[in-house]
Amino acid sequence: MVDAWEASVEAQIRSAQERGEFDNLPGMGKPIPGRDVPYDESWWITSFLEREALPTDLLLPTPLQLRRRVEQVPDEVRDLPTEESVREFVGLLNQEIVAWLRYPAGPRVAVRPVDTEAVLRQWRAHRATRAVPAASAPTPAPPARRPRFRWPWRRPPG
Repeated sequence: MVDAWEASVEAQIRSAQERGEFDNLPGMGKPIPGRDVPYDESWWITSFLEREALPTDLLLPTPLQLRRRVEQVPDEVRDLPTEESVREFVGLLNQEIVAWLRYPAGPRVAVRPVDTEAVLRQWRAHRATRAVPAASAPTPAPPARRPRFRWPWRRPPG
């Protein structure tokens, strides 16, 4: 039974080759990608991350992801418009940190909640330095107004 099945598969392949269905396939004549690279057990993960353009931080354990996010807080809040939005951002991050501290999983890495007031001081200082050059710059002149057109047969009111 197996021989008959193999024979029918081989016959189908041969007839497809004769019809030219295997001609001009994508990748034809090109080397197999990664052929000269040493074997990596997690090749499919790295290829997925590259193909989907995902950051490699997703592979880190939770405490390391949290630490990295804590380090990036000043850059993340720099462009937020209000103190309230900065407090909200830091509050959400602190909630995630506290949730991890209650039920830690993964490697034991020291992660502490972010000091909201310290972040706000940094945010205010950055806003102040950014506002000073703008205030010292000369204000542009208002655009010249066009004289209003008056119809010759209309009298001005009053």
